[in-house]
Amino acid sequence: MSSGRGKEVAEEGSDAAANQHNTPSRYESQKRRDWNTFGHYIRNQRPPVPLSQCNGNHVLEFLRYLDQFGKTKVHLPGCMFYGQPDPPAPCACPLRQAWGSLDALIGRLRAAYEENGGSPERNPFASGIIRVYLREVKECQALARGVPYKKQKKKKKQKEEEDDGDDDDEDGSSSRHAM
Repeated sequence: MSSGRGKEVAEEGSDAAANQHNTPSRYESQKRRDWNTFGHYIRNQRPPVPLSQCNGNHVLEFLRYLDQFGKTKVHLPGCMFYGQPDPPAPCACPLRQAWGSLDALIGRLRAAYEENGGSPERNPFASGIIRVYLREVKECQALARGVPYKKQKKKKKQKEEEDDGDDDDEDGSSSRHAM
């Protein structure tokens, strides 16, 4: 009798594992949603653009279109808060898509393009014009908020130096404290 109960438990466990494999990850869900959004946008162009003829300029137009739905305040050079990380009052500067959001979006669309049969050599999301646009957005937003984006490599290098420097003080004694 106990072998029957064990079989039921095993079947329940395999059903849960099967459902887990059928449920897409958050990344996969976002990628599918982004791909569908881009497809909808490109089909609604006048004249409609087939995905096979889509190029970097179409992607740029899409990114600029998305700016109207942005939530990141990007101060313009003439604004009195330009270059201030925490402005003390509201201003009329536009809301835009944050650079990090655009960068992640392009990464997902780049992968989705190839997963949907596009060739890596013709991937409009991987074109040089997109990389240049993203770099310009990043620099513009960094200047507007007065805080530069830091590269990951510098953080790793800086952390290694801190780790090396924390072990010993100048006199050779340990600088770590027991807690």
